[in-house]
Amino acid sequence: MTERLAQEYLQQAREILGRVDPIEVARFVEVIFEAWQRDATIYVCGNGGSASTAQHMACDLFKCTVVEDKQRLRVMSLNDNTPLVSALINDDGWDQVYLEQLKTWWRPGDVVLAISVHGGVGKDKAGAWSQNLLRAIEFANQHDGETLGLVGFDGGAMRETCTVSLLLPADTTPHVEGLHVVLHHLVTAAMRERIAAVTTTPAVGGEQSQT
Repeated sequence: MTERLAQEYLQQAREILGRVDPIEVARFVEVIFEAWQRDATIYVCGNGGSASTAQHMACDLFKCTVVEDKQRLRVMSLNDNTPLVSALINDDGWDQVYLEQLKTWWRPGDVVLAISVHGGVGKDKAGAWSQNLLRAIEFANQHDGETLGLVGFDGGAMRETCTVSLLLPADTTPHVEGLHVVLHHLVTAAMRERIAAVTTTPAVGGEQSQT
């Protein structure tokens, strides 16, 4: 039974990854690369399993894109500070938890990278899902920023509201959450390659030229 389940699960994963649009991957990476060029900050956020992915992705985008003598990528996860997150939830509500942080840290040109299985569609006992992500995206869109969505299922509301959304075309949460990590490693590898290809190293915040 376990062997059959493993075969089916892995075959489904291969088929899902085969349907990912490489053009979307390239557009997603380009937004991050342009943010690096202008020394902007990438704010990564998610809920549940996607919160873990947000932390992991922020770690990798920070650490694994470092190239000697090149400007570094500014990135942080909005999930990391547990006391702050719990205080904001307690005082302002779960839907405000990422928005309130952006109000402090935000600079024009920054990027919100939101990760969601459903893309902000659906609800449970606490109400509509991912309203905190949608509020963060709305804030960025209204304050001279860019927005990236890493989504599953049909992409939901984030598919429509993000500057670029990268869709993992699966309709089961385990596959979406698991394969989002594959995509975030792909994005990280592509960013390191793009940074390494830059031929000049100007002052922080300056324009970069590419080969």
